[in-house]
Amino acid sequence: MDRPIADIEYEQMLLSRYTIAQHRGDDGLDRSVYLLLSRIDADGPLSIGELSELFRLDASTLQRQTGAAMRADLLERIPDPAGGVARKFALTAHGRERLRASRARSLAALERILADWSDADVARFGELLRAFNHSIERYREGRAG
Repeated sequence: MDRPIADIEYEQMLLSRYTIAQHRGDDGLDRSVYLLLSRIDADGPLSIGELSELFRLDASTLQRQTGAAMRADLLERIPDPAGGVARKFALTAHGRERLRASRARSLAALERILADWSDADVARFGELLRAFNHSIERYREGRAG
C-alpha cells in the first residue's frame, strides 16, 4: 500500500488535539458543550433521542451533557415546536451568546493560523475536510468499505 494513510492518521490526531485545546480556558466552552450547542444552533431544537442519533452517543451521556448545559443556562427544555410528545433542547439567549463568542474566537484563531495560505488553498482545504467528514459519516453508517 503506497497511500499515506498513516500520515493522515497522525495529522488527524494532531488536529483533534489542537481543536480540543482551543476550547479550553479563557471563558471558552468545553468541546462537548461547543459541539452540542453548535448542532442545536444549526438544526434547531432537538430531543435526547435525536441528539443520540446525531452524535452516536448513548442517552445517558447526552443527559449528563444537556443537564450541565441547562445548569449553566446554555440550554433550556421546550415543547416540541412540531407538536410531538418529546421535549426538545433549545439554546437560551445566554447559550447563543456564549456560542457566538466561542465561535468568534475559533474563527479568529483560524484566520491567524491560515493567514499566509492563499484563498485557493483555504478553499481546497475546506473542501477536503468536508469530503473527509462525509466519508467518516458513511463509514459510521456502514456504507463505506
